[in-house]
Amino acid sequence: MPIKTLAVGMFFLIFAGQAAAQGEWQAPRTEHGVPDLQGFWTSASITTLERDPALGEKLVVSEEEARQLESANLLNQVTELDSAPSDPDRPPPTDGDTDAGYNAFWIDPGTRLARVMGEYRTSFIVDPADGRIPYTEAAGLAFMGYRQQSGYDGPEQRPLGKRCMVGFGSTGGPPMLPVLYNNSYQIVQNEDYVMILVEMNHDARIIRLDGEPLDDSFNPWLGDSVGRWEGDTLVVETTNFHPQQSFRFAIKHSLYLPPTASVIERFTRVGEDELLYEFTVEDDVAYSRPWSAQVPFRSGDRIFEYACHEGNYALPGILAGARQQEVDGN
Repeated sequence: MPIKTLAVGMFFLIFAGQAAAQGEWQAPRTEHGVPDLQGFWTSASITTLERDPALGEKLVVSEEEARQLESANLLNQVTELDSAPSDPDRPPPTDGDTDAGYNAFWIDPGTRLARVMGEYRTSFIVDPADGRIPYTEAAGLAFMGYRQQSGYDGPEQRPLGKRCMVGFGSTGGPPMLPVLYNNSYQIVQNEDYVMILVEMNHDARIIRLDGEPLDDSFNPWLGDSVGRWEGDTLVVETTNFHPQQSFRFAIKHSLYLPPTASVIERFTRVGEDELLYEFTVEDDVAYSRPWSAQVPFRSGDRIFEYACHEGNYALPGILAGARQQEVDGN
């Protein structure tokens, strides 16, 4: 076993030991004798993947500090006007009009900081201590290359979320990260598989238990996931990511995860209404070291249909606008 993988395992064992010491609650079991992870879960939170540099290495804050950070959060400062229905008789937008988009009704990012093991967290990343992704220079060059290649020649150059292929911002994962809305998941399991239905873009991720990885020529949209039980924790290792999934952008984070990366996830029931989701990401070229995060999942509501861009003509409109610009010489 590689030293860095062993270190990651020890890191999570420490947290698991702390969780066990905090109470006698026992996770419910399936008919096969393993913890029952099934149900509807939500990861909605105003906590971000990476920590605000102004907070330094301050991962944990007091309840009073948490309330202050929540009050100052821009997403929590949505006014009543922002949430009001749009006026159907309003005139068409003009150049520079900043009020032409959606209102705030559709935004549902959560209102509280993430709380893990009773601690209010300023970032999901717990290692490194600064709460930042340890990108290498090569990763920076990859970001630059992506921006240069993104364009309007065809739909393939537009983000996957706009094309309704996968949810934006790594909602489907792995790692599974919360964004502005649709942060719900449904987990279904049997003896041989665990299925995670993602609310955003209704992606269905199938995890094979105690199986073998697919051949390297297979690159599923959400990677190739193989799981196993380690005590009461479901451990999932995912490799062979799809090349077009390397850049995952959201308002709250930007994640570069190349096809050569591996993600190790841990799912642990820590309470009747709480599931602790942990992950470690490794890639020798993109990151200077492995990095790890913890995201609390709470019991959520049932998931309704996600009709991606139904009746939405944005993508053909964007491409048609680009063709017109070419005709005009712009």
